Amino acid sequence: MPRWAVWALVAVAALLLVGPRLMPTPERARFTYTEFLELVEGGDVRAVTINNLNNQISGTLTDGREFVTTGSISLSDADEQLLKTKGVDYDYSTPTGNFFTNLIPIFLPFLLIMGFFIWMQRRAMGQAGNIMSIGRSRAKPYQADKPSTTFADVAGYEGVKQEIREVVDFLRMPERFKEIGARVPKGVLLVGPPGTGKTLFARAVAGEAGVGFLSVTGSDFMEMFVGVGASRVRDLFQQARKMGRAIIFVDEIDSIGRKRGAGLGGGHDEREQTLNQMLSEMDGFETSEGVVVMAATNRPDILDAALLRPGRFDRQIIVPLPEAEERLAILKVHSAGKRMGADVDLETMSKATPGMSGADLANLVNEAALIAVRRGSTEIERIDFENARDRVVMGARRESLALNAEEKRAVAYHEGGHAVLSTVLPNSDPLHKVTILPRGMALGVTWSLPEERHTYSREYFLDMICKAMGGRVAESIVFGSLNSGAANDLEQATSIARRMVREWGMSDTIGPMAWTSQQQVFLGEDLMTSGREYSDETAKKIDEEVARILREQEERARTTLLKHRRGLDLVAEALLEAETIDGAAVARLIQEGLGAPTIKERSPEKPGDATPDRRAEGERN
Repeated sequence: MPRWAVWALVAVAALLLVGPRLMPTPERARFTYTEFLELVEGGDVRAVTINNLNNQISGTLTDGREFVTTGSISLSDADEQLLKTKGVDYDYSTPTGNFFTNLIPIFLPFLLIMGFFIWMQRRAMGQAGNIMSIGRSRAKPYQADKPSTTFADVAGYEGVKQEIREVVDFLRMPERFKEIGARVPKGVLLVGPPGTGKTLFARAVAGEAGVGFLSVTGSDFMEMFVGVGASRVRDLFQQARKMGRAIIFVDEIDSIGRKRGAGLGGGHDEREQTLNQMLSEMDGFETSEGVVVMAATNRPDILDAALLRPGRFDRQIIVPLPEAEERLAILKVHSAGKRMGADVDLETMSKATPGMSGADLANLVNEAALIAVRRGSTEIERIDFENARDRVVMGARRESLALNAEEKRAVAYHEGGHAVLSTVLPNSDPLHKVTILPRGMALGVTWSLPEERHTYSREYFLDMICKAMGGRVAESIVFGSLNSGAANDLEQATSIARRMVREWGMSDTIGPMAWTSQQQVFLGEDLMTSGREYSDETAKKIDEEVARILREQEERARTTLLKHRRGLDLVAEALLEAETIDGAAVARLIQEGLGAPTIKERSPEKPGDATPDRRAEGERN
């Protein structure tokens, strides 16, 4: 029954119940029973009607007026004789209710019981329908005009666009490829760090091609019931085939595409069955012409080899962190529509944000806007971008943390040691600023801006270790004691030294050998082995070599800081006074401490063979 019919029935029932009471009734005079008897004695009453249900007496006077009164349960013999004597026409009546009103007490319980059973039946049918549809795909379909994102909305990444454009051309003009006998890749895997825009690229491909687009995440295939994942994979590809030409985008495919046979799950693991079904749909007995599968992950190392082979994911497209020009284009996209001050220079900001992804840059622009609002400004100015960058990179300033004079002086010399070494070491990254204001988890921060480079020399890493030792050594020189403030510095220095020895072959003692430490324990590989690829003797040599590098760089830091002791004192005094100084001020103070501008110019780095992961841009306590 349609909903409007139900409401119509409710309205009719209410009208029948309430309607008679709302109808206007004639005005009648109301008398007491005594007054009624007096009127009868005086011969002023013409006729009366006695209601047996409520004992109400209504009648008409001789002058035509109507009246009403209430009598006893039954008229006495004297009162009845009085009516007869005076010639009053009287009658007894028992009024009956409305037909529908009389049926309500009979049918209302029946209707309530029937409604309860109907509600229970529909509820059970809904649950049964959910159970029957649990194997259906949860992919979100988009029509040809959605999404409207195109390559013009993706800033930078021209090389990635060129590789993906072949998929767009195939979906637009498949005949052109079939004529020459070319086979377009069935699957394209987008690989890159988080926040680089892999999902945005997939939407842009769908918008450029003008075909159906099915978006799903890897976790949508998994359920508590066995076999649901494989059923959803089948339904997903059936939906795509019905569209003719379509793109299936699987985000975070590593959640279902991990290596089979790893761990303790066995061959009947639900995740493995889901992966088997996806392998069969992509390149099995049934072909999927016109259906291109795109997937995104930041963990390609844990994907199953059968998933990455030609015929399935034929092509892997790397979506790296953006370069300076690409960061500029991204900043322009996210700054569009915002009130920007005249002093904002996005090109300078793009050069000052190395290592940031597209998501980081979007967050940077938004933080700058929030800071501008809190500052009471009507537009975003350069100072807002500077504060936003400091907040994103170094953490929020902790206003509630107050250091005593002794702690503040120790932090000043600690950060001063980092700053002096960052300035005088020939292969160190340029110093941007140093502060003793607590930010994030650090009591002070020395921030260097890494230059755009893709390979790193041995000398560069040695300078990084030496710079990390600077805070600890400076406190030892000035105060003659050590504290716990250098914990993060030692952790960073030890990590670099161990990777130099174990992974990058930068040790003459160990030689050109590499042992990676990125073994995935949760995959179950080498679960019963020790997990180490070298002997105890080699492990001892590695530990000795790491210790040697750390001690040599600590002694190098001590020698350099003793040489620039006067400059260290000037930098610490400036920090205690101003709390934050920039790299140019540090350089001037060091030159003043030497008495002449004799700071060694930075020499160009020699190309190295090691390419480390993204590193921290600031050294923290």
